[in-house]
Amino acid sequence: MTAVVFVHGTGVREPGLSALVERVTAGLAAQREGVRIVPYDWGAAHGATLVAGGASLPPRSGTTRGLGDGPGPDPGDEAAAAWAALYADPYAELALAAARSGPAAERPPGTVPPEQRIRALLTALAARGDEPGAEVGPGLARAATGLAAHPLLGPAADALDPVDLAVLAARSLTARLIADALDADSPLVPVGETRDAVTDRIAEALGAPPRGTERGLRSYLLRSAGAMAARAVERRRRALTEAAHPAAGDILRYLSRGAAFRDGLRALVAGLEPPVAVVGHSLGGIIALDTLISAPLPQVGLLVTVGSQGPFLYESGSLPSLEHPAPLPSYVPAWLNLYDPRDLLGYLGAELFPGRVTDVAVDNGQPFPAAHSAYWTNPAVYRRIVDHLP
Repeated sequence: MTAVVFVHGTGVREPGLSALVERVTAGLAAQREGVRIVPYDWGAAHGATLVAGGASLPPRSGTTRGLGDGPGPDPGDEAAAAWAALYADPYAELALAAARSGPAAERPPGTVPPEQRIRALLTALAARGDEPGAEVGPGLARAATGLAAHPLLGPAADALDPVDLAVLAARSLTARLIADALDADSPLVPVGETRDAVTDRIAEALGAPPRGTERGLRSYLLRSAGAMAARAVERRRRALTEAAHPAAGDILRYLSRGAAFRDGLRALVAGLEPPVAVVGHSLGGIIALDTLISAPLPQVGLLVTVGSQGPFLYESGSLPSLEHPAPLPSYVPAWLNLYDPRDLLGYLGAELFPGRVTDVAVDNGQPFPAAHSAYWTNPAVYRRIVDHLP
């Protein structure tokens, strides 16, 4: 009977581990009889815990303090969440406004259509170059030209009065500049105060009154989008605070004190009768790879890494057991590396270790980060593993 040692990934603890092992057992059994699953629960023995009860974690954002009304939503969080949505899609508010557009109203003869007016203002702004948005970053002229040509600008212009449209367009342009800086991994991103000042300056250039004047869009469209985004951010924050900190801690703990992780896996495998396969997900794949590189384990006939970062750590000089360009030791068994192209935490090994690694793509049908956790509900993953089992 083949023993499959399953090495879980970051942040996995009971009762989640038992559910995961049950699913892996069923998935392999559906493809092949006579496979015994042996879980390696390194999380309980060696994983990260906040031993001081989370004293290192800042207080959760999203509550107001010292205002006399007790905890409640922080307006700053809603604004920040709305800006986050705009950084992801600088035309998000434009689409919301365009969706409100109805049939075009009749205009008095000689009236300039609102779409024509805003396009002219954007063209004039583009002619000024990048200077009006210089504190945020380069590219304002290009962004203004792009917004002027956007197909949703016309419907949005029909739905909003000129002042609200100017504010929306200014936020879109500012968000475009910051999104470009984030995409370029710029080490300098402006603080919110600077961002807001640039947005106001651009809004005035597009026909909005100075700050301090009530702007309907600022109190409706951004607030509604921001409230939705804030709720999403709060859910993410809760998940990060309550679950993901062990995941991040697991990685740091392994890279600093990994010998105990590897010793535990080695002792588990040493007590098994061959043939043995070691299957590791994410950090579990790194632990498995490092253990098999560190010293021979002749019982093991197959290493399977799934959505794992071992090749990346090796190429970047961060894999504890092997430094690039040293070759993979001859005693490391056949290595099957499964990855989903949408999983940003899955890496390739075949070019780094020619002839020693078989990279196989699978499709979990999910975007990242869901793609990183969906391997174990994908029958194709089990088929690929069973095809290579000793």
